[in-house]
Amino acid sequence: MIFQARFIPHAIAAFMLFWAGAAMADRTVTDQLGRKVEIPDNVRHVVVLQHQTLNILAQLGAADKIVGVLQSWKKQLGPDFARFYPPLESMPTPGDLASVNIEAVLALKPDVVFITNYVPDDMLKQLESSRIPTIAISLRRDNPGQAHALNPSLDNEDTAYTEGLKDGIRLIADITGTTDRAESLITAVEQSRKRLSGKINALPEAKRKRVYMANPELTTYGSGKYTGLMMQHAGAMNVAAKDIKGYKKVSMEDVLKWNPEVIFVQDRYSQVVDEIKTQPQWKNIDAVKTGNVYLMPEYAKAWGYPMPEAIALGETWMAKKLYPDQFADTDMQALADRYYSAFYGMKYTRPH
Repeated sequence: MIFQARFIPHAIAAFMLFWAGAAMADRTVTDQLGRKVEIPDNVRHVVVLQHQTLNILAQLGAADKIVGVLQSWKKQLGPDFARFYPPLESMPTPGDLASVNIEAVLALKPDVVFITNYVPDDMLKQLESSRIPTIAISLRRDNPGQAHALNPSLDNEDTAYTEGLKDGIRLIADITGTTDRAESLITAVEQSRKRLSGKINALPEAKRKRVYMANPELTTYGSGKYTGLMMQHAGAMNVAAKDIKGYKKVSMEDVLKWNPEVIFVQDRYSQVVDEIKTQPQWKNIDAVKTGNVYLMPEYAKAWGYPMPEAIALGETWMAKKLYPDQFADTDMQALADRYYSAFYGMKYTRPH
């Protein structure tokens, strides 16, 4: 009887632990690294260590599930991003794109942690060892062996990024229970791309503008990144695509050789516009001589990875800047207001 008296409580405790574990892992999803991850059926709390996922969660109306966010979210998305979800300003920051404080993450008791596909191996192992369901998001459909790469080799960049974005949105939505909103978001992206293609396809190849994407310290995007596709869909040619792959630092000699007709600068790097317009090494570039150096609006996210508003709005904005006559009937403010009202709950105003 003594044995039974001791055994029964332990057996019950073991059974309850097993049952609790089973209840917490009610279904399995496959992330964009191809990893099968068990997650709770009802995900209520998430930690987000990737800015693209943070952006998408806001558009899916799931920001209220966030309990912790990456440290660099203001740098990556701009401090004005908080207007879409003000609690971000005071939210815990238990890690970043390439680092994590496991104790801080555990203290937040998340159901899921979102990370980037190029997460360092040791960080991924830490998260997996902690038994926190961890979902990698790439917003790409990769060739075999390329899912973990920051600068991947892709057979078809357009398919990889266009379909990969939709895959990523649907995965995030499936996890957070926002699938209806996700399909509305994807539809908005597809319809905008279709409208744009109808105009750009009629543009002769010989008349397409040579464009350079200027980032700080002479970094830019070559082939294998969404930025080149953004230019392509807007009817432009990325001057860096033939010479470099991925996101890299180039030389002033490279830029002089490419001699772009138009230079675009991401909204988060406004200081680069002033540098280009005032520093003497830029003065002989065609884009500078003609005044075709443009700071992009917040929604034109010319990143290495696609975002819904970059396709739905940014590509059209870029095309209108490049070919104003062909897009004279396009009202970007009206398009942006419609999109922002649908997915951010407010009309679009450019941050200052």
